[in-house]
Amino acid sequence: MSREVQREKTREKKKKIAYFDYNLLFLVIFLLSFGLVMLYSSSAYISANKYGDDAYYLKRQIRNIAIGAVMMFITAKVDYRVWKKFGWLAYFGSFFLCVIVLIPGIGSSSHGSSRWLGVGPISFQPSEVAKLGMIFFMAMLIEKFPRQMGDWKTLLKLLAFSIPVVGVIAAANLSTAVIVFGMVVCMLFVASPKYSHFVIVGVIGVIFGVCFIMGAGYRASRVQAWLHPEAAGDKGYQTLMGLYAIGSGGLFGKGLGESLQKLGNVPESQNDMIFTIICEELGLFGAVCLILLFILLIWRMMVIANNSQDLYGSLIVVGVMAQVAIQVILNIAVVTNTIPNTGVILPFVSYGGTSIIFLMTEMGLALSVSKGIKLESIE
Repeated sequence: MSREVQREKTREKKKKIAYFDYNLLFLVIFLLSFGLVMLYSSSAYISANKYGDDAYYLKRQIRNIAIGAVMMFITAKVDYRVWKKFGWLAYFGSFFLCVIVLIPGIGSSSHGSSRWLGVGPISFQPSEVAKLGMIFFMAMLIEKFPRQMGDWKTLLKLLAFSIPVVGVIAAANLSTAVIVFGMVVCMLFVASPKYSHFVIVGVIGVIFGVCFIMGAGYRASRVQAWLHPEAAGDKGYQTLMGLYAIGSGGLFGKGLGESLQKLGNVPESQNDMIFTIICEELGLFGAVCLILLFILLIWRMMVIANNSQDLYGSLIVVGVMAQVAIQVILNIAVVTNTIPNTGVILPFVSYGGTSIIFLMTEMGLALSVSKGIKLESIE
């Protein structure tokens, strides 16, 4: 048998072997494990005082991760192209859920806004459902007009579809609306051959955001607390305590479990502000290592998106990647007082129910897309 024939058979064999991104899976597992350690460290004191169990939040987070792991396994096993059939259902379902949560008596409140829906003993955030729903919908919609994406009118039409869902979410949760809108823009940006259009979209988005913030008194007060946290009283307290925690950590931190600010000083130390406790206990070194892990995670999703066998799969991964990247940036920007305070958790690390379950489901989608990659295409 000639060498050329052997090489041809080897190539054919390679084409039949599917790729699976274990690097992405291991990064997710590592981040979740690190998150559990830091969650226990940051919440043990609060849990013991509030619930009489220092592992209260840890146990619930393990339960949420277990549910998320099942969802991740299912979505990783199912062919991602199946979800293309449910694009419109995901869109209207997301809109419906985000509307009914605003109806008095149906949605339950969190920090003064209706954000939760209850179905028997189960409660969830419709805005988290909307993130996944908009990824399915926009990926399906953009795939239908690949050659028209350079046209300004097509871009505006596709962008307009996101406005109803984003607007309804913004009524109760501006930070989540920013994340969803950012996801949509990133997906359109990747599919469009012309980038100049997005400069105009960015300017319009900033103007709209400023008007929306100044239109509500409590949002405007957050801006004032951001500019002058020391003079904002209770509204600037969380920011100041978080900055104290970050500053006291120094280069290598006080040591795991040695934070002082988590002893009732930093509100929501297990949620939005967990990054401040990481900085205090592990220092700048630990914070940089965590950020590098997120960068690696985003890079692996970029590899999957670039090598996806079709545009639909690539757009799904871009949507998931954009969500993670935007949440990480917003969370770190908030705790360092770079932007006004918003309720954005740190992915995989902060305590959360609906958020961690749907985030792990999205990781399963990215893994499902990776299975369609051929080894030969990434060599």
